[in-house]
Amino acid sequence: MAREPRERKDREERDSEFVDRLVHINRVAKVVKGGRRFGFAALVVVGDQKGRVGFGHGKAREVPEAIRKATEAAKRALIRVPLREGRTLHHDVAGRHGAGKVVLRAAPAGTGIIAGGPMRAVFESLGMHDVVAKSLGSSNPYNLVRATIDALKHEDSPRSVAARRGIKVSQLQSRRGDADGASADA
Repeated sequence: MAREPRERKDREERDSEFVDRLVHINRVAKVVKGGRRFGFAALVVVGDQKGRVGFGHGKAREVPEAIRKATEAAKRALIRVPLREGRTLHHDVAGRHGAGKVVLRAAPAGTGIIAGGPMRAVFESLGMHDVVAKSLGSSNPYNLVRATIDALKHEDSPRSVAARRGIKVSQLQSRRGDADGASADA
């Protein structure tokens, strides 16, 4: 019996490290013999503001229950995203889901988050400070969040690229400097 409160306290501490953002609530109606029965669907983005983010979708008859279900689903679906200097992307990346397309671009320090509502929620939960994003196609919040997560899954850090190529990170970074210098000379 004494172990149970400690487990609950550990779970609350683990949950408190996450920031959750409600992105969208949709009211749906089911027409039945006596009239309409209303239900609610919630889209929630959860992140630890240190490079992990996930989204979840929950449906229930009451709004708070739908939000709780969506938050739990988001915590189960977390992904890790490598960030440059803990504030922006390493490289430009595009993502899509259905008709929703997004383009994410790395930005210099002080730019801030330049993005629409659903994408902004993902970036703030992720802990990203500087990014420029554009949504193309569908403006459906579900598709935009999924497309943004898809783009973030394709983000690579220099360390992982160097490991894949079998070279050192410093060698990879020096090539990057050579490419910038060569384009400046031309």
